Amino acid sequence: MKKVQSSVADALEGVLFDGMTIMAGGFGLCGIPEALIYAIRDSGVRDLTVISNNAGVDGIGLGVLLETKQIRKMISSYVGENKLFAQQYLSGELELEFNPQGTLAERIRAGGAGIPAFFTKTGVGTIIAEGKDVREFDGESYVMERGLFADLSIVHAYKGDTEGNLVYRKTARNFNPIMATASKFTVAEVEHLVEAGMIDGDHVHTPGIFVKRIVHVPNPTKHIEQRTTRPRLVAENGAH
Repeated sequence: MKKVQSSVADALEGVLFDGMTIMAGGFGLCGIPEALIYAIRDSGVRDLTVISNNAGVDGIGLGVLLETKQIRKMISSYVGENKLFAQQYLSGELELEFNPQGTLAERIRAGGAGIPAFFTKTGVGTIIAEGKDVREFDGESYVMERGLFADLSIVHAYKGDTEGNLVYRKTARNFNPIMATASKFTVAEVEHLVEAGMIDGDHVHTPGIFVKRIVHVPNPTKHIEQRTTRPRLVAENGAH
């Protein structure tokens, strides 16, 4: 099967439908599949459930899907950088399933590994555990969490080959590798596309067997979520 597609629209052709569940890689704005997010926006698909660490920021990342009100529900661990998200949630337009960040990561990993549920101590005795099965193991209480599995995963990789093997760069790896395993259909956008065999097998983070389609998106914009700097120190003689 030919995995490499000529455009992001082609990469999502025949995959999208109203009411579907989508996993979107990234952490903040680092490692987000931005081109694929824009293609989802342009498709007009609606009533989406989106599983992502966060909801981007206003006007960037998943924030563009909030602007068009294409997302019905978010399954996330942090949404504090998006004012529109807060407005839609507080007005009842957007449903939210909040997770401790480690629990969210494990729910995704479990889904990709075919594990339907697991028990964790995180959240016991809090609203996180309300309505969930709580059991005792070795004298300690644990809450049951369900694994997550989506209709589609969209991920961003630094490098990929024509067989779909992926390499992520540094912190942009974040949620991308586990999400690539936890859906029926994974589409990857890559900054550098190479021929099969050009990536050392020991360097592959996501094996191509998990990736159905791949699209080359060179020179993507690398957004900075919060620019933090300190004043430059200048000596009395003017030297830096």
